[in-house]
Amino acid sequence: MKIQEVIRLVLSIAICQFAGILGALFTAPAIPGWYEALEKPALNPPSWIFGPVWIFLYLLMGIALFLIWEKGFKNKKVKTAMGIFSIQLILNALWTPLFFGAQNPVLAFIDITLLWLAIIWTMHAFYKVSKPATYLLIPYIIWVSFAIYLNASFIGQ
Repeated sequence: MKIQEVIRLVLSIAICQFAGILGALFTAPAIPGWYEALEKPALNPPSWIFGPVWIFLYLLMGIALFLIWEKGFKNKKVKTAMGIFSIQLILNALWTPLFFGAQNPVLAFIDITLLWLAIIWTMHAFYKVSKPATYLLIPYIIWVSFAIYLNASFIGQ
C-alpha cells in the first residue's frame, strides 16, 4: 500500500471516528440522571456495549469510505457516493445531541429515520462504485434499524 493510500485510509477512518467522539461529548453527561431514569425496552442492551459497537461500526464506515475514495475522486459516481455518505454521517452525528443533549427522543427519532434512509441511499450509491464498500455498511444499517426500535421506545417518557 502506498503512503498516499495509507493517508486516505487513516483519514477516512478518522473522519468517521470523529463523529463518534462528538457524540460521546453529549452522551456521557446525560447517562447519569436523564438516561438512567428512562424506562428501557425489553431488548435494551447494557450501556457498556454501545461504545465498542459504534467504534467498530465507524471503523467499517471508514474502510468503506476509503474503498470508494480509492476509485478516484474525479469519477462522478465517486463524488456522488462520497457526498451522500457525508449527508448520512452528518445525520449520524446529529442524533446524539438531539437524543442525549436536547433529551428529545422525538427529534432524535425523526433524525434516525432520516439517517436510516440516508444509509440505504449511501449503500445504493456505493454499490455502483464498490460492492465490498456496500457490504461493509450492512452491520451499520442493521444496528441503526435496532436503534430505531430503541429510540421509539423512549418517545413520550
